[in-house]
Amino acid sequence: MAKELVAFRNLETHFKTSAGTVKAVNDVSFSIREGETLCVVGESGCGKSVTAMSLMQLIESPPGKIVGGEIFFEGKDLLKLSKKEMSRLRGKEIAMIFQEPMSSLNPVFTIGKQITEPLLYHLNMTQKEAKARAIELITMVGIPRPDKIFHSYPHELSGGMRQRIMIAIALSCDPKLLIADEPTTALDVTIQAQILDLMRDIKTKRNTAIMMITHDLGVVAEMADFVVVMYAGKVIEEASVLELFREPRHPYTQGLLKAKPVINQRKERLYSIPGQVPNPVDLGENCHFHDRCEFCMEICKTKAPPLRAHIDGHKTACWLYEEEGKAQ
Repeated sequence: MAKELVAFRNLETHFKTSAGTVKAVNDVSFSIREGETLCVVGESGCGKSVTAMSLMQLIESPPGKIVGGEIFFEGKDLLKLSKKEMSRLRGKEIAMIFQEPMSSLNPVFTIGKQITEPLLYHLNMTQKEAKARAIELITMVGIPRPDKIFHSYPHELSGGMRQRIMIAIALSCDPKLLIADEPTTALDVTIQAQILDLMRDIKTKRNTAIMMITHDLGVVAEMADFVVVMYAGKVIEEASVLELFREPRHPYTQGLLKAKPVINQRKERLYSIPGQVPNPVDLGENCHFHDRCEFCMEICKTKAPPLRAHIDGHKTACWLYEEEGKAQ
């Protein structure tokens, strides 16, 4: 089995608001191994992106703050590193593709300037070496006329090309972990397929671990080795991608899969999970999904189920599986 690269241990990230404290990430634990693609899925606001931003230590404070837990990278607790040490790690060992490339790329700098910046900072290349490497990266991500693109500005590129440039910047220093936050959002299906093929190729050739954040179960089925399902700031299910699609155990995960349209199975109306996501300021100590769950029991209304590992390694936070589970 591959070596563990990243480990989240009881991570707690909170945001202070005028309405109260939002526990955006609430006691989250999971790990990512070398060369593995782990997909984090769930509805908007469930804590997926905040988990990734906590790893990168890009939580804006105030209002946000990591109030508890540990994040290990190659055995080092990132939360104990100084800002300078984290700056050296960020972009070199751990890189991130952000959700919206147009707002992530600086509109006043050329593409070449933005690709060469991490090369000059992290690898101490000369300007000539950095330019040659940048043109090589632009070619690698499948953009034609790299010399012209090098001198172009972000607004002169299409959405798909900008996302490829974001990937080129993220890969410039050969990171061991690539975080992809909704990397195909707002792209048409053809460009989406090309971006996913590119990321799969990167993983195969460089043995790069990928943490992919998405709500698209089609992307999960295509890309993931393992899947973590989050709901209201907590991990509620964790399994290999084959096991999760074959036998989803948490009622929320079952609802997500039922809500996905299937080719050749026409329905008058797609399934939707009843109810609403709970108020993040007042979550309580119960199962946060209880008032939307058709299997709700009395214990669900008063006590949150722990995330338990079953005999087959599948992990579920649900009282339905209390008897067959064992504590982590």
